[in-house]
Amino acid sequence: MTDAQADGRPEGRPANSILTPTRRMKRRKAAEKRFKLYGMIAVTVGILALVFLLTSILGRGLSAFEQTMVEIPVELPAETLDPEGNRDPAEMQRVTTFSYAPLVADALADVIAAEAIEIEGLEPSDLGGFISQEAAAQLRNFVLANPEAVGTTLEAELLAGGRIDGYMKGRVTMETAALDSNVSVEQLRLADALEEAGYLKTSFNWDFITAPDASDQRPEAAGLGVAILGSFYMMIVVLVLALPIGVAASIYLEEFAPKNRLTDIIEVNISNLAAVPSIVFGILGLAIFINFMGLPQSAPIVGGLVLTLMTLPTIIIATRAALKAVPPSIRDAALGVGASKMQSVFHHVLPLAMPGILTGTIIGLAQALGETAPLLLIGMVAFVREYPDAPPEGFFDPASALPVQVYNWTQRADPAFVERASGAIIVLLVFLVLMNTVAVILRRRLERRW
Repeated sequence: MTDAQADGRPEGRPANSILTPTRRMKRRKAAEKRFKLYGMIAVTVGILALVFLLTSILGRGLSAFEQTMVEIPVELPAETLDPEGNRDPAEMQRVTTFSYAPLVADALADVIAAEAIEIEGLEPSDLGGFISQEAAAQLRNFVLANPEAVGTTLEAELLAGGRIDGYMKGRVTMETAALDSNVSVEQLRLADALEEAGYLKTSFNWDFITAPDASDQRPEAAGLGVAILGSFYMMIVVLVLALPIGVAASIYLEEFAPKNRLTDIIEVNISNLAAVPSIVFGILGLAIFINFMGLPQSAPIVGGLVLTLMTLPTIIIATRAALKAVPPSIRDAALGVGASKMQSVFHHVLPLAMPGILTGTIIGLAQALGETAPLLLIGMVAFVREYPDAPPEGFFDPASALPVQVYNWTQRADPAFVERASGAIIVLLVFLVLMNTVAVILRRRLERRW
């Protein structure tokens, strides 16, 4: 006797046993392998696209965090800067930047003569475009802050022109300079000579983060200071309004509201509002907050109110999902030991749902931080040079925002603003990554097991 049958199967095993691979089973396994392969391909394509995007942004924007400076001694003659001789800043303010610009040009000419630098074809007019137009304003601000410096020689660090800065970073070449009316090949050769002599250097550009925006003629002086402050003020408004209103509405709808047609309509409309394009909220903010309520345009309070309306549905949906995730046994146990409905919600359900609530709130804030369309409609695209005051007055002062500043710079003709825009995108991405990191940390620290 043997356990094997005529067809080779062990005795007692059916013909359609799962241990015996059939043609149908082989097709299912092959389909599963193909699906896994498609998934791996999709993930790989997504990662490659992300790497390409980040590489493009970093390649164009990292140079914005560096700036070329010209270090030259500048004489500050008293007869020009302080004709009255009183060293009174109020009197010295009458001297405009037009009086400081020749001092900068003369200082550069003196350095060229002292170093015996000879550039064939270099004209005296080329010296004026070598240093940024912002240099005269820098010098004036320093003199007004330090009146005692008048009559001395200052070792000044002045901004190089945008094309010179681009040449030091490799963005401008001799070939492109020959076709560019804003720079000459002789200026680039002068830059090489001054760099070799130690008068030209590239260092970290703190002003890109702290300085305000600059005009179209001064891309090397443009900064994100006002935009960062404006975005910070708007996020304060969104956090103060959206978090309590959104959480309170979610608790009521999920725990206390009766289940009837009215609440069903409210829930459907909340879901629909989450899918409404952001520019619609901008139109709503323009009509209500500016035209009807008379709030100032380009103010963080208006931007914060618009972004609050846009963020509320996201926070409500995330909070309700977090409340639903708490097991019903928690509520039943609290009610069973004598707790009221409100006590069971606020003492037991809400603490357990807090990680999800905070995560949804921070993600909503991160989404609001990157919005541009609604802010354009309420006038935050305006050119703003002055920093807003401290709160609460600062909420009503003109300001810009990080995504709007990126949009603004991409619309300008000078290619140096493209570098600035990419650098601003890097700053915005850093803030978004930090906010999402905080959300993950809070979720893990506050998460409770049951």
